Amino acid sequence: MARNKKQIWVVKIGSSLLTNDGRGIDNKNITLWAEQIVKLKNKNIDIVLVSSGAIAEGVKRMKWKERPKDIHKLQAAAAIGQMGLIQSYETIFSKFKVHTAQILLTHDNLTNEFRYKNISSTLFNLLDFGVIPIVNENDTVAVEEIKFGDNDTLAALVANLLKANKLIILTDQGGIYDSDPRFNKDAKLINKIQVNDQKLIEVSSRSVGSFGSGGMRTKAIAAKTASKTKTITIIASGRQKNVLTMIGNGESTGTLINC
Repeated sequence: MARNKKQIWVVKIGSSLLTNDGRGIDNKNITLWAEQIVKLKNKNIDIVLVSSGAIAEGVKRMKWKERPKDIHKLQAAAAIGQMGLIQSYETIFSKFKVHTAQILLTHDNLTNEFRYKNISSTLFNLLDFGVIPIVNENDTVAVEEIKFGDNDTLAALVANLLKANKLIILTDQGGIYDSDPRFNKDAKLINKIQVNDQKLIEVSSRSVGSFGSGGMRTKAIAAKTASKTKTITIIASGRQKNVLTMIGNGESTGTLINC
């Protein structure tokens, strides 16, 4: 079947990238990523996009000075910001004559067998239609006890759901380093590592903070989760020019985490 001949890649873009570090949706960069995604589609690679940024955009639209801690205000911010986020994706991808679809998930959706199968069928149908699914956590209804915790985890679970070939996590750093590059100018990028290498968790645990909401540790854990379905993970800088095209061409960038 045609489906078996296509690769599936799950691409996760972090909030700091999408909202230009909280200043608002970065339509210029979204356009650049969209252009690369369309090129990948033309190379017979199906893309599912896991997108952060709704809460950050909501906070910006409401002109709040900082991200609220109250769960209900966060849910409100997500609902407000999701409108702008999806509007941007729809407008930008339509310029390339590609349709998008919004998929909002909760933890319960992926732990309930019946819903799990329904989500899988929906995603595969959307891909067969040539549509780019835009997946995000349904923050407006998720409470702390049932949240994924971060979109790195969500992206890994979506990769499991689809048995994706690659999970690509675009972040504001170049990948995983042997020490924290913010404090050590001699830190070296780890180009390739095995998912079960203890060094992966040890190094990523020291690289937390401004690397996005989840930090590098959640990305390393996401890679481990994705490996359950033999999915290779690449953690790379979303600010690197043509990063997705480079990966599509087999060029080395970021940190490749092998199963």
